[in-house]
Formats: sequence, structure tokens, C-alpha cells
Amino acid sequence: MSIINISHAEITTFILVGIPGLEYAHIWISIPICSMYLIALLGNCTILFIIKTEPSLHEPMYYFLSMLSLSDIGLSFSSLPTMLNIFLFKASEISANACFAQQFFIHGFTALESSVLLIMSFNRFLAIHNPLRYSSILTTLRVAQIGIVCFFKSFLLVLPFPFTLRMLTYCKKRQLSHSYCLHEDIMKPACSDNQIDVIYGFFGALCVMVDFMFIAMSYILILKTLLGTASRQEQLKALNTCVSHICAVIIFYLPIINLAIVHRFVQHVSPLFNVCMANVLLLVPPLMNPIVYCVKTRQI
Repeated sequence: MSIINISHAEITTFILVGIPGLEYAHIWISIPICSMYLIALLGNCTILFIIKTEPSLHEPMYYFLSMLSLSDIGLSFSSLPTMLNIFLFKASEISANACFAQQFFIHGFTALESSVLLIMSFNRFLAIHNPLRYSSILTTLRVAQIGIVCFFKSFLLVLPFPFTLRMLTYCKKRQLSHSYCLHEDIMKPACSDNQIDVIYGFFGALCVMVDFMFIAMSYILILKTLLGTASRQEQLKALNTCVSHICAVIIFYLPIINLAIVHRFVQHVSPLFNVCMANVLLLVPPLMNPIVYCVKTRQI
């Protein structure tokens, strides 16, 4: 693979940042970060183990929860190497090829998690709107097919990212804004025309937001179904089954929306806010999803 050229000089690395202004405390900051990674991995692996070993949980709802846990594990492992290098070993450099690969997996698993959350909202709507046909519609085979389609759709969506980034020429600045590599962050220092990256990056973000819009639509249909047919007690019981998913949607989409707005529309923003919001994006959903589902799902 070729090397990035900067004014005829060969540059093979980007520089990532930790917490701006708190570089002296990185070793202490690494303790909560490592703890969050450990709890996230332990929690999601526990959910996968419980669902696999407990026959009563072999239902579509828990299969989709397994997919969510797998995407959380992938998201954690995608960012773990650079985060630990920066905060534990003070090694902020990353090779260009490794950076391109990391952003591919981060965006791929982010898109996968968005798709899984959409499927889970459809699953809730189907269970509430048409409970008698629920089992016949969502068979084990169909759930597996949906999972495979989501996986390929998510990673094919971000597949062009590494190739379009490699076509850019980077001038002078090679320091990035976060503790890991993101597509919109890598394309900013380029001095060559990055219009293709801007357009396709916007298209990728739009696809994620379309998932969010369909999730919102599914809950509007759920409310319409409940208000039209169910008693107040049945309404509360049905909505209670959706609480875990609603929490997961808020935890996942809120940092993404904030980060997208900052990157595309805010010119001057504190680097500390930028880094903290980006870290929340990758650390909090994998950490909180197992906790939320274990607390709210009685069977687990």
C-alpha cells in the first residue's frame, strides 16, 4: 500500500490526542476507561452466554439482543488499541493504514448497531401490533437472514471510506482531534479535493439518521396501536417492554447527533468537548446496554 505524501515528504503516521490539557493525568484517566471497557466486554459476553445456554431465551427478541451485544463488542475492540496506547503508554502515533482500518471498523460497527436498533424497534411493533402472528413471521431462519443482511449492509456502506481517504493528499497537519480515527476527522487535514469524502460521509451519516427516523416512526405506530385497542393497564405493560430499547436508542443516538453537528456545523468548539463527546460515543453504549437490559429484562 502506498504512503501518504506531504510536500514530497513521506508521512506514514497520524497523531491522536488524549484529553487536551490533562496529559499529565492520562495514567489516572486510564483507570476508569479500562474499567468501562472491561465492564462492557464482560457484560456483553455474559448476555451472549446466557442467551446461548438458556433455551427459554431462544426467541427473536433475544436473538436481536445478541446482535446488539456483538456490535457493542466489535465497537469496543475497534477503539480499544489506540485508547490504551494513548492513556496507558502515552503512544499517540498510529500508522495511516492502521488509522484507515480502524475508522472502517468503528463506522462499520456503528452502522451495524444502528441497524440492529431499527430491527429491534420493528420487533417491538410486530409483537404489540400483531402478537398472534408474531412467531410465524419472525422464525429463527428469518431472524438469521435479517442479521446477515444487516451485517453486509452496514459494512458495505462504509467500505469505500478507506479507499477514498487513501486518495487524498495531506498537508502539514497530521494531528487528529480524537483518541481514535473517524472518517470526518481524517479527511479534514487533507489539502487535496475531498468533495467525494464529504458527500459520501454525509450519505453515510444520513443512512444512520434514516434508521433513527424509522425507529421513531415505529414507536408512533406502537402508540397508535395501544391507544386504539388496549386498556390503560395493557398500555403500560406493553410500553414497559419497550423501555430497555428506548434507553438503548437514546444512549446510542444522542452522542452521534451531537458529534455530527459539531463536526459539520460548528466552527469553533473546545477540543476538550470534542474529545469527551467522541469518547462517550464509543464507551457509553457498550457499557450501558448490558446494564439496561439486565435491569429491565426479567428473564435475563
